[in-house]
Amino acid sequence: MAWLSPAYPVGAYAYSHGLEWAVEAGDIRDRVTLVDWIAGILAHGSGHNDAVLFVNAWRDAHTGGAQLATLAELAVALAASRERRLETLQQGAAFLAATRAAWPHPDIERFAETVGGNTAYCIAFAAAAASHNIPLRPALESFLSAFASNLVSACVRLNVIGQTDGQKAIAELTMVARAVADRTEHSSLDDLGGSAFRADIAAMRHETQNSRLFRS
Repeated sequence: MAWLSPAYPVGAYAYSHGLEWAVEAGDIRDRVTLVDWIAGILAHGSGHNDAVLFVNAWRDAHTGGAQLATLAELAVALAASRERRLETLQQGAAFLAATRAAWPHPDIERFAETVGGNTAYCIAFAAAAASHNIPLRPALESFLSAFASNLVSACVRLNVIGQTDGQKAIAELTMVARAVADRTEHSSLDDLGGSAFRADIAAMRHETQNSRLFRS
């Protein structure tokens, strides 16, 4: 949980995952539409794919890490837009740097040497969790819940909802994150794929949005 705290210097607060454009376009107007949007990403979009990649990276790291470089390349290739790629690589690099400094482990050093300083956030987190013998299921669910919470925080900062509605949204999305973790805990790479097309379009449209608070 320390790694997923807002105090951990990964810079998650700077990214909205395209949500900022969805707010401007009117797709997200209140708590109900926000929860629907994020739940769709978790269940059918990049959240689902990150979960599948997380599971496979954790398993591989737990058994020696022979495929971690390949999984890291795949995770970057699946980024649906330039800003999504920036979002995952910069958070991954920041997470890896902080973890190597504060939570060192020989396996994490080997991972960094293999994949380099820039790697997808979900891969870096999963590899670190496996290195420190953090069980897969709680690590995965916590990772997904933190992702959802960060998007809710972005919406609060955009003044679409207030703090209380934000907490209600997080409570609802925690259950969604748990369901996605249940579904993907035993997944393989064959389970990659998604249908959250509007969220992917939002990520692309955000790149040319005139007025922006967030980097994605």
